[in-house]
Amino acid sequence: MKATRVLAGLVGVALMGVGGSLLMDVRDLTGVLVWLGGAVVLHDVVIAPLVLLAGLVLVRGGARGPVRGALVVAGALTVVALPVLLRPGRTANSSVLPLDYPRNWLIALVVVATATGLVLAARGLSHRRQPPS
Repeated sequence: MKATRVLAGLVGVALMGVGGSLLMDVRDLTGVLVWLGGAVVLHDVVIAPLVLLAGLVLVRGGARGPVRGALVVAGALTVVALPVLLRPGRTANSSVLPLDYPRNWLIALVVVATATGLVLAARGLSHRRQPPS
């Protein structure tokens, strides 16, 4: 277990090094820092409180964790997909955005919801099979 954590830490440090080296090639570092700061503020002020509130209001008991996890994944997918979801329409070059991104985003959300439902169903079955203590 400890070796796995050390290995994961080393991989994380190596990836931070790659990211730092890539930042050295950026001409407008201020824009990158503003974007990163905006991402932190968006997460801490908007996304995290909404996920926690939705988990608190919508779900009771042991289902709260999986539902919050699904909401976090759905929020991350939405944030990543926002640039193509909010694009102004078709571009002159059809190879710039060749896929149906809104449809694919919805498919990804359905997969997340289905996986969450399967996890909750599996938990429900495992709780029913255990004798009361």
